Amino acid sequence: MDDIDVTGRSDSTILEVANDHGIKIPTLCYLEGLSSVGSCRMCLVEIKGNKNLIPACTSKIKEGMEVITNSEKLKTHRKMVLSMIFAERTHTCSVCVSNGHCELQNQAIELELEHSFVPHIHKHFEVDASHKDYIYDPNRCILCSRCVRVCDEIEGAHALDIAGRGIDAKIIHDMDEPWALSQSCTSCGKCVQVCPTGSLFEKGLSATEMIKKKSIVTNLIQARKNK
Repeated sequence: MDDIDVTGRSDSTILEVANDHGIKIPTLCYLEGLSSVGSCRMCLVEIKGNKNLIPACTSKIKEGMEVITNSEKLKTHRKMVLSMIFAERTHTCSVCVSNGHCELQNQAIELELEHSFVPHIHKHFEVDASHKDYIYDPNRCILCSRCVRVCDEIEGAHALDIAGRGIDAKIIHDMDEPWALSQSCTSCGKCVQVCPTGSLFEKGLSATEMIKKKSIVTNLIQARKNK
C-alpha cells in the first residue's frame, strides 16, 4: 500500500488495513462500528493492474494487491466529488452550528478545494424543527446514511430512511411524518451525534457549538462485548 508492505486479516477491507497502518484515506459515509455502504465515493483508491477506481471501505484485500491511496488522479477525483456534494445543497459554513467541527468542511480544507467545479443547483428543503431537542436541516444533508444505519444497527429503532431519488432525496422519519410525530424514534440522539455535517443538531446551539460525539457507536459496541 503506497509502496509499503502491509498485512491484514483475509476478511479485512482496504480501508481497515490502511487505518491499522496509519495510512489515511478520506471518508464521509464510513463510520467504524456501522456497516459500510460506499456511497460517498471519497475513499476510492487505485489498484495496480485495474483501470477502475474502487471503494476502500467495501473492498476486501487480496494477497499481492498493490494499492495507491494518494495520487494526482485520486486528488482530482476527490475534489470533483466534494464539488458535487457542495453543489447539491446549501453549505454556508460561517452560519452553521457545526462550523469548525464538520467533516465535509475538513475534507474541503485538506484537499484545498477553493471553489466548486460544477454549478450549484439551489434545491431548497423545509427544515424540520418539530422535535423538542433536535433539528433536521435537509439543506445541509449529504445523504451519507450514517443516521439511518446507526438507528437501524445500533439503536434498533428503524425510524429513519432515505426517500426520493437524485436531487430530491432526503432523510425521512417513519412514513415522512414530522420528527415529533414519529412513532419509532426513541429520541436517543445517536443520529445527531454521527452526522458528519450540520444537518442534524441540538436545539439551542449557535454557530461552531455543535461538537459531534462519533465515538458513541464504538463505545456502545465495546460495552455490549464487555457484558
